[in-house]
Amino acid sequence: MRGDRHVLHDINLSVQAGEHIALMGPNGCGKSTLLKTMTCELYPLADEKTRVRIFGRERWDLTELKKKLGVVQNEIPGKPMLKMTGRDAVLTGFFSSSTLWPNLVVTPEMKERAEAVMEQIDAMKLREHIFGEMSAGQQRRILIGRALVASSGCLLLDEPSNALDLSAQRDLRELLMVLAEQETTILEITHHIADIIPAMRRVLMMRDGRIIADGPREELLTAPALSELFDTEVQLTERNGFYHAW
Repeated sequence: MRGDRHVLHDINLSVQAGEHIALMGPNGCGKSTLLKTMTCELYPLADEKTRVRIFGRERWDLTELKKKLGVVQNEIPGKPMLKMTGRDAVLTGFFSSSTLWPNLVVTPEMKERAEAVMEQIDAMKLREHIFGEMSAGQQRRILIGRALVASSGCLLLDEPSNALDLSAQRDLRELLMVLAEQETTILEITHHIADIIPAMRRVLMMRDGRIIADGPREELLTAPALSELFDTEVQLTERNGFYHAW
């Protein structure tokens, strides 16, 4: 529920480790609510038939779950992060915090892991840069590193290319392709067809709080299917495994 509104209906979904999935649908259809159900920020209504299992478990200590699910949302986790260096911003991922508060202990192993992740996402040049002075694309790269530092196996992205220019969008897609090759589980919510990298072989479509389609990209990334989903005429082209719509 969101207030008095029942948002999700009859959801039946399984995501396997190592899958790369794109989730699409019009604004307000429940995509972000579904993601927050996966991260236990929201819970389904009590019903004896309802089951939510994450990594095989129905109950989690959220501090432990956050170490397994790397989440990148549109908003910056908190204003204090704007004054941090890129490396420290990545380190906050170990604590799901907006800054490195005095009571948080950063171990040498954490620092070593943060360095490795920044190398992995090609962000070493941003280590000492102030997060608030970075471009939107650089900030998004750091936030992906923050999500990966404690949960390298699974990445949940909520419209990651929003506010990025063309160059930054391309950088993001190239980074996601690298992570997909490393067998990172990726679930990406997006409105931009071009963000669906070739490795995303499975596409989910949502409308009015329901998953209305779940299948291979070749079957669902078509002009008729997208036109019906967004209730507007869509034309589609494909080039080198990427789709473009207008």
